[in-house]
Amino acid sequence: MNKSPLDIRVTPMTSAHADQVLAIFARGIASGNATFETEPPTWAAFDAGKLPEHRYVACTVEGIVTGWIACSPVSARPVYAGVVEHSVYVHPDHGGQGIGRALLQALIASTEAAGIWTIQSGIFPENPASLALHQRCGFRVIGTRERVGRHHGRWRDVILLERRSPTVS
Repeated sequence: MNKSPLDIRVTPMTSAHADQVLAIFARGIASGNATFETEPPTWAAFDAGKLPEHRYVACTVEGIVTGWIACSPVSARPVYAGVVEHSVYVHPDHGGQGIGRALLQALIASTEAAGIWTIQSGIFPENPASLALHQRCGFRVIGTRERVGRHHGRWRDVILLERRSPTVS
């Protein structure tokens, strides 16, 4: 069931958003189906690992962060300069309001403007909302990476999705 949409705006993520971003990340970690991470990073580690020009927050008019998106390069090799891997998190109290879609659209626009041709993500099969969101935003399933990592003592699969830009060649 969709909740009523909030009046949100998507803006570049800054250090002023750090506490709220990491709190939402912690909620995703606690869900057990959002990431292999078991603890949120420090802001310094998070900041160092994400491309500054391709990270956004969705905020209410009051400045409350309801979701975030950020990406990292997949490799330092020049041949992969146009490929990034992203994460998108929406606060569980704000799901079903179009926040994830707005964040993905902002990321797609910024990466295409920068000449990035592929955005990819690995999503647990047990996270159907994220899988559906990505497919609605033009991502396609590449395949399943079986038993790709251990999470809380058990092997987990991830579904690898990608979005190839139709405008960047």
